[in-house]
Amino acid sequence: MTPTNSALGPVARAGVGGTPRPNVSFEFSPPKTPEAEAALWEAIGRLAPLKPSFVSVTYGAGGSTRDRTHRTVLRMVEETDLKPAAHLTCVEASREEVNEVIRDYWQAGIRHIVALRGDPPGQIGGAYAPRPDGYNNATELTAAIRAVGDFEVSVGLYPHVHPESPGIEHDIDVLKAKVDAGASRAITQFFFDIDGFLRFMEQVRKAGVTIPVSPGIMPVTNYKALKRMAGPIGIQLPLWLANLFEGLENDPETRRLIAASVASEMCAKLAEEGFADFHFYTLNRADLTYAICRVLGVRETPTEAKEAAA
Repeated sequence: MTPTNSALGPVARAGVGGTPRPNVSFEFSPPKTPEAEAALWEAIGRLAPLKPSFVSVTYGAGGSTRDRTHRTVLRMVEETDLKPAAHLTCVEASREEVNEVIRDYWQAGIRHIVALRGDPPGQIGGAYAPRPDGYNNATELTAAIRAVGDFEVSVGLYPHVHPESPGIEHDIDVLKAKVDAGASRAITQFFFDIDGFLRFMEQVRKAGVTIPVSPGIMPVTNYKALKRMAGPIGIQLPLWLANLFEGLENDPETRRLIAASVASEMCAKLAEEGFADFHFYTLNRADLTYAICRVLGVRETPTEAKEAAA
């Protein structure tokens, strides 16, 4: 009999020691330069044989990467067996402009969109002001996507409380509205406070939200850069994480080992609590994500491994 957790449902342990492997997905960002594009496709080539459930491609603040996101997603469709999910936001675009992007994705064969409100141009975590002729939030965007076609729609979820939210109850109400609008999955922002996340998820499940939730995992090798990234979006970094990286500014190899260990342990603990889907923020690099997936039991077949190495 499968063990269960009353708040989180069936426990699906990570693929270690013969237990079922988890489902993984990877996030990439559209490249800005030819060199970055080469690095991105090298990372994709390394991770694709792991057969992720899907891979997402981000959409810059204010829609600043719209064309590059579109090109990257289309190339994935044309050149790989991956199932790409294109990020889409409401920012700095009219409803008709957003609808045009949705229709373009449908015609190109894309069937999965990550619907996000988005950040103002150049202001990650900045105050959002919707255009009068635009969509106000991710709930409206989700409904618009579903009106165009039978897309799978993933939505964002903060692992504790959104920095603009008055409280957890409001966050849960927003999530339920997204589900009612057609969302089929939630992907969390990255986090490191597992206990806080589990308390939050217990309330989410008690509220009757049953869609899959993929915890966002960020393999971090540069704590200072992580702190700069986390601050504007309200992600709290625990003291134990800072202590792990203290004094290692000139020791990248040890930082990499710690990063792999921390992320692997997080996934294992979350798997024990019933989570079977993990979304990795790759930062367009494959090495750490690949290593963590191997620890979790996610690996390519021997034939695919030989082809990837060729």
